[in-house]
Amino acid sequence: MPLTRIVKMVFKTESIPQFKLLFESKKQSIRTFPGCEHLELWQDTHDTRIFFTYSRWADDTSLEAYRKSSFFLETWQTTKQLFEGKPEAWTLKAVS
Repeated sequence: MPLTRIVKMVFKTESIPQFKLLFESKKQSIRTFPGCEHLELWQDTHDTRIFFTYSRWADDTSLEAYRKSSFFLETWQTTKQLFEGKPEAWTLKAVS
């Protein structure tokens, strides 16, 4: 069953340019990871420190394989250093 993954991240203001560059350099690899069907980066219109990744995955197995991959672990380690707040994540499925 397809899943949607939304991750909310709050960055230090001075880290936003670095995060945008990091995302730009990694987005194609995420989009072509087996099971990833879609990926977008969103930024809050009122608090520009808040970003969301919105992705769709073929199934839970694909999402978990990505989350356990060395690519993700290395990317997440770099990204975490730029946070101001604790990230939040939701994995969602359509019910109708």
